[in-house]
Amino acid sequence: MTEFERVYNEYFRGVYTFVLSLSRNEKIAEEITQETFFKALKGIDKFKGNCKINVWLCQIAKNTYFTYLDKQKRFETEDISKIVSESSIE
Repeated sequence: MTEFERVYNEYFRGVYTFVLSLSRNEKIAEEITQETFFKALKGIDKFKGNCKINVWLCQIAKNTYFTYLDKQKRFETEDISKIVSESSIE
């Protein structure tokens, strides 16, 4: 087992629970958690050890979740604008 697999197995549940508390949606929480570990794997060289690894992972998860929310808001705004322009009185 690699070191990252150990980290994944040890911290997945905690990160998932954290994201679930933010999103209140199991599917979104699972998706964000998977993306969190993918980002952590890509950026593991940036982890300086100044905090516990679970804190670092939850910070990545929080930022990933907020990015997801921003994208959803933009998508919904674009949809509303499209509907309004299509249903013009003219």
